[in-house]
Amino acid sequence: MPSDSEDNVVQRLRGSIESSAVYNPNDAAQPAAILWTDNTRCWQPIIPQLRGLIPHLFTLGDYEPTTNTGPAIWLRCVVDGVVNIPSVRDVVPVLYLPGVGRQELGAAQTCPSHLKPLVELQYRGVCWTQKNGKDWTVEAFLASKDGGLGLDVARDVATRQAMSRALAELASTPMGALMGKRLEADDFNRLLADDLPRDVLVWLNAPAETKAAWGGGRWDAFVSRCQSDLGLQPERDGEVDAAERLGKRKAPWDVVWRRFEEAPSLYPALPALLRKAMPDMLALPRSSWPQCNEEDETRLCTELVDLREKPPAQAREAILRLEREHGERRDWAWARLGWAPLADALGYLATVAKHTASELGGVSPEDMAAHYAEDAWQVDLAALDSMAAVKSSVDAQAVGEALKAIYGPWLDAAARHLQHLAAEAPLASQEEREAVAAANLGTVFLFADGLRFDVAQRLARRLMSGGSAVAVSTRWAALPSVTATAKPACSPVAGQLEGGAIGEDFQPSVSETKQPLSTDRFRKLLDAAGVQFLAADDNGDPNGKAWTESGQLDKLGHSEQGKLAARIGEQIELLVERIEALLTSGWREVRVVTDHGWLWLPGGLPKVDLPRYLVTTRWSRCAIVQGESRVEVPTVPWHWNAQERVAVGPGIACFIANNEYAHGGLSLQECVTPVLRVHGGAGRAESPTIVKITWLGLRCRVQVESATGLSVALRTQVGNADSTLGQPKPLDDDGAASLLVADDDLEGITAAVVVLDASGEVVARQSTIVGGED
Repeated sequence: MPSDSEDNVVQRLRGSIESSAVYNPNDAAQPAAILWTDNTRCWQPIIPQLRGLIPHLFTLGDYEPTTNTGPAIWLRCVVDGVVNIPSVRDVVPVLYLPGVGRQELGAAQTCPSHLKPLVELQYRGVCWTQKNGKDWTVEAFLASKDGGLGLDVARDVATRQAMSRALAELASTPMGALMGKRLEADDFNRLLADDLPRDVLVWLNAPAETKAAWGGGRWDAFVSRCQSDLGLQPERDGEVDAAERLGKRKAPWDVVWRRFEEAPSLYPALPALLRKAMPDMLALPRSSWPQCNEEDETRLCTELVDLREKPPAQAREAILRLEREHGERRDWAWARLGWAPLADALGYLATVAKHTASELGGVSPEDMAAHYAEDAWQVDLAALDSMAAVKSSVDAQAVGEALKAIYGPWLDAAARHLQHLAAEAPLASQEEREAVAAANLGTVFLFADGLRFDVAQRLARRLMSGGSAVAVSTRWAALPSVTATAKPACSPVAGQLEGGAIGEDFQPSVSETKQPLSTDRFRKLLDAAGVQFLAADDNGDPNGKAWTESGQLDKLGHSEQGKLAARIGEQIELLVERIEALLTSGWREVRVVTDHGWLWLPGGLPKVDLPRYLVTTRWSRCAIVQGESRVEVPTVPWHWNAQERVAVGPGIACFIANNEYAHGGLSLQECVTPVLRVHGGAGRAESPTIVKITWLGLRCRVQVESATGLSVALRTQVGNADSTLGQPKPLDDDGAASLLVADDDLEGITAAVVVLDASGEVVARQSTIVGGED
């Protein structure tokens, strides 16, 4: 989560540029490049700062590889991979074209010859432009509410000129300082007033260029201020001496360091200068010098790899010790630059270590599922996050060794316990599963293949942050937990399907015709049931019911394997985009369902032998038992015909080697699946808002705006009505209510105040501490 100081104009600019390349992989290919045309060159003053945030930013101009600048033919070679530049790997390059307007690239016949190599890229790539196709100007970006920052900017000549002069300073200005007021020429002129810490950093980032740009008057004033306020004579002492003082952070230089630490990416050349300036006899603080961070990262990498030799308990203890040693580095400037990936990963590994110290138990499958849905899913999410935090193969191997040492044994023990319990008490019946598919008019089912429960919780948080109300519940996946069996079971037409003899693809048949369920037959059943089938870009008729499909989690899991962790975020954003589009188009509820989850373990899940002569078909985690053959692994009844037996991998083992991602078996991660009921849409701006929570002892007073016909409750789990503390209370005419927690043993726990509509759906929420914070 970025700090307030990091939410500034240049960060918003970066986000807008890069978001133009977001695409739906279901119906489009990744753009080859982002073309940024700037006919008036109004953005040029900000490009040096932006390079620190976007390493894959390339500028049209004379060849200068140190600044990623070159002619059009060179830019084309960069995009097509002819020139080997590491920063372009796995990202969409941004091509900044100063002095070039969008219209000039319109057609090869009229395009200037020196730009012709770029013409074709406007078809394979995307252009960062306004919705009307015009180039983004600084003024338009600041003021536009449709793709820009939506600031209230005066439109007079003086303001426009002041804005242009102050652009470099405006770049690092926090958004909070610009919002909520009318911005005029004086506001931008004030950005150019004396700000010595900023000016020192700008000078250190580019000493010669800064002196030349400031000219005699401003440079002389800067030199005078440095001497009087910082005890530095820039021309005599030079930038290396200044950088050493900066790194030592003794007053008054500590103020300059704090400014650098707030947004180090704005000064991309400064780390190299600090590296050069580090004194031979190193004095504290170590956090000032990039070499120290690099040494710590190397040492941490070695210690994580060494965990492969340790039993789980010792590995957990070692990770917690490493967290105490390295955790502070996540607050260093180098972590903000992405230079401490293992320190970042270690925070998540520590969460895994704490929560895997005890095995996940329970007296029944439902008991285990409840424990998992309450908080144990956070172990899975933390494991994914630890791998997503690193990029290099060396770091990924180190994190993988740590996960195999502490996460793998915990996964296996939980799966074996669930399999033992399920042998005595089978999972929920088909009728119970089918009941979740009932829905009122105005409901659209969104099927997300492989939406594991922990990823669904992240999706729910993301939706709620955007203003949607989300209720999360669970259901058991149909067995075996593969798409062919489990997807039809979570659909509105599950009751029209049945199973005869199990086939090698685990697919049910249509009850009426006995024909195997195909995509075409599935859609015909939906149509006959009055359920619209919506294509990826179709929002349908929100007065009826519908089924649509989105996301590629399962497909990516099978193809990316252990690297899936890095793709989770983009898949969540694609799901959010689709859900919000459906709500905005008028659907009352988007019900997100899935077929199965999955097991994931970098380095590979263990393999167990299952002789081929005992089975008719064998997938990674499930197999069809041949006749009356006896197998030495757990078996489960097929969901669509309980007389048919399916062998599943014991614990987290697979029947096929070298799988880091797999499903089809019986484990909490594969079989406890989420159902998200999402409400929001066009009316979200008028949704109720919790404006105040006050604790008097164990009595909670709540104030809510837009509260007509609503009630409030305290819950330990937002979407679980059974976790309510006490009784819900209706809000009075002023939107107020008082809630009492009778059990004083609950004082100090984390809970949530939830606002409920007449049907009991959560329409607003806010976290709180029972009894209030100290």
